[in-house]
Amino acid sequence: MQIFSIVFISILVLHAPLLRLPFFWDEAGFYVPAAHELASSHMIIPKTTMDTGHPPLPTAYLALWLAISGWKPIVARIAMLLVAAFGLTNVFLLARRIANAPVAIASTIATALYPVFFTQSSLTHSDLPAAAFALWGIRLGVEGRLWHSQLAFSLAALSKETAVIVPMALAVWEILFSQEEHAVRFRRAAIRLTPLLPLIAWLFYHHHVTGRFFGDAGFYQYNVASVMNPLRFLLALGMRLWQMLGSMNMLVLTAATIAAMWFPAIKDNGVERARITVPIQMQFALIMLAHLVTFSLVGGALLIRYLLPVFPLLIIIGMSTLRRRVSRWEWPAAVVVIFFILGLFFDPPYRFSPEDNLTYRDFVELHVQAAHFLAAHEQNATVLTAFPAVDELRTPYLGYVATPIPTVAVKNFTVEEIIKARQMRNNYQVAYLFSTKYDRPTWFRSKLWDTLDRRYFEYHNDVEPETAAAFLGGKIVFLARRKAEWVTILEIEQPGMRAKNRVIR
Repeated sequence: MQIFSIVFISILVLHAPLLRLPFFWDEAGFYVPAAHELASSHMIIPKTTMDTGHPPLPTAYLALWLAISGWKPIVARIAMLLVAAFGLTNVFLLARRIANAPVAIASTIATALYPVFFTQSSLTHSDLPAAAFALWGIRLGVEGRLWHSQLAFSLAALSKETAVIVPMALAVWEILFSQEEHAVRFRRAAIRLTPLLPLIAWLFYHHHVTGRFFGDAGFYQYNVASVMNPLRFLLALGMRLWQMLGSMNMLVLTAATIAAMWFPAIKDNGVERARITVPIQMQFALIMLAHLVTFSLVGGALLIRYLLPVFPLLIIIGMSTLRRRVSRWEWPAAVVVIFFILGLFFDPPYRFSPEDNLTYRDFVELHVQAAHFLAAHEQNATVLTAFPAVDELRTPYLGYVATPIPTVAVKNFTVEEIIKARQMRNNYQVAYLFSTKYDRPTWFRSKLWDTLDRRYFEYHNDVEPETAAAFLGGKIVFLARRKAEWVTILEIEQPGMRAKNRVIR
């Protein structure tokens, strides 16, 4: 409890500037509306928002907090920080168990400050609870508490269905690599698979209510059916490998670990410093491999947060290797942490999602400005926009508007969608456009990759504000930019009317 308290207070202080941010992207589009529906209508499977088929534990947790304490972003963010602190506590206890206290401290600090883990720590996605429970299960398993670990893995599976890949990977390890007798190996493997039971129960309940085992047709098509392509799998596998070992400055730790392997083990009083045992390392490797393969096969968006349970394991192995083979290992460990901190604030020279570092904060703050402008200057107007701004303007409890603003939706702001928007100009008076992809100059770009990215991973280019204004017959009355992100509001000129001359930059 003392470790948990120290961790929670520390990350609460670090996240203080982010706690009042309105809900971002998938938070606004699914997770928070699903929790609101559960709290208000007691519907465990949402009807008014997308049905993803995800198990209900994170939604119920969020609904409980928000229903008791008020529908404010700060409540949800503190609730998620408690989950993050639980996960980090298990990182510390796991690392201390398989290595030692110095490695545990370094691994916990590095995990907490790794950009992806840091940002997810206060966002209301289901990936964080699944990762926290999975880390708990791994730690309990290492401690020899096999049945207790299955309870933790069951909670992970009830947080997100893909979390079952962790106990399944450990079951494979029991069968293929355990040194126990044949019968014992298979019995332990069967025990490892018990977290499948609550997940199967949830899937059958979901089918009983909806007639589907998984999410609605659109969700299933995007995340499963449309991704079954051999070339896409190979491309996704390469990208996932990069995300795991290189993205958001993880490359610094990977390179340091590989470099350290060239040095002999340090001896203290004639005895080599201990390493993480080979069986534990093999278990970690199987868990990583399972994540690589699974999330290369499924998932329409290659979001790095899907790999959240893997990063602490990589960090523990890296820190343990540095301590074992580098005499003043604290220095390279500190360099790794510094690069993780830099990754929070500085964008990498390749494409990434805003939620991978603090760029998501810029997105939210730009949308707050645009929403406030609409509320102040465009009363009674119907607004053309796209996800997630549609939800931001319609739903006050998301933190953007005080009263709902009527909207007309398009998919995004590509040329094709702007053409559709032009054809229905009579249905709206204002267009609210923004960058739906974080597109900036990169070091690694080619026409071939752009073509593959568009075909297999739904990459697209948004029309620039000035071009959209000219094509839609509107006038820019609000424009704001931060780095590669932007928002703009166009007043569409109706016959006999002229748009007001208001421009904010």
